[in-house]
Amino acid sequence: MPTDPAQTLITTWADRLRDAQHKPRIALAEGTDPRALWAAAHLAEQGTVTPVLTGNPTRIRDLAADLDLKLPEDPDALDILDPAALAADPRCADALGEALEARRRLTSHDRRELAADPLFLTATALRLGDIDGCVAGSNRPTADVLRAGLYVVGLAPGIRTLSSSFLMVLPDGRALGYGDCAVVVDPTSAELADIARATATTYEQLTDDRARLALLSFSTKGSAQHPQVDRVRDAVRLLRAADPGLEVDGDLQYDAASVPAIGRAKAPASTVAGQANTFIFPGLAAGNIGYKIAQRVGGATAIGPLLQGLAAPLHDLSRGCSGPDIAALTLATAVQSTVSSPLRSHTK
Repeated sequence: MPTDPAQTLITTWADRLRDAQHKPRIALAEGTDPRALWAAAHLAEQGTVTPVLTGNPTRIRDLAADLDLKLPEDPDALDILDPAALAADPRCADALGEALEARRRLTSHDRRELAADPLFLTATALRLGDIDGCVAGSNRPTADVLRAGLYVVGLAPGIRTLSSSFLMVLPDGRALGYGDCAVVVDPTSAELADIARATATTYEQLTDDRARLALLSFSTKGSAQHPQVDRVRDAVRLLRAADPGLEVDGDLQYDAASVPAIGRAKAPASTVAGQANTFIFPGLAAGNIGYKIAQRVGGATAIGPLLQGLAAPLHDLSRGCSGPDIAALTLATAVQSTVSSPLRSHTK
């Protein structure tokens, strides 16, 4: 049995997928990247998902042979999406053209370029339901992946904000949700509420545990007065009005949210204080710094960034990722794709 806590969690994802009624098809949009080829070969051998590589089929198989990787011929074990074939398919071309036409700021030149872009064509396959999820970004800027998600896949019903979270796996095995650490720089109260709902959904999908949300601040329950604190408290009011069953509280300092004794002392009436497992940072600076401190000083493993708020799972890779990183994120994407709704109701 694996002893690394993050690997233990990844193993539970594989186990969940073995029990799923449908074997998810998850695309790796950079199908000629050696790291993606390694991940696809590994996942195909594992048999829990069908990896789908985007790229010229001949080039993909030649590269795999050069790397001494065995890619199955059975499309149920591993499939390949040829961008040229997708671009020539009227069904795909029409869907992508319709999505791009809605973006009025794009020039005709922009639309022609994106209509032939393998990333946008893969996102169109996701929009059409031909694949169940997508992992991209191993050699593309995050901005490209975000645009593909927004322009083509679109936001989930009831969500107006594309955001992200990290799943932080602590050395003791606990998994925490951190949002937003990669996308929204200075969120409004409404955007914070969207980020919180989406992060709760991501956390619950990947841990199978109920989210207990803490909206973080430098204040606990009004101990400080400032417009930044008001923004957090307004977001909590919006969340409670929209999802009465959601376990959420704020404003809370991190120690009050995470340490039971401090939570009891600083916020004795709160059911979340000291018990939170999902933490919403008030802005990108705090979130990005916070997850990196947990990772570099606290020894946590950071899984993500996990894009959230989209109508179907599409996730962004770091350009410094490894083959195992791609395989892990592919499994996470597959688990999310087996959930019937992209944003489950928290009302109990």
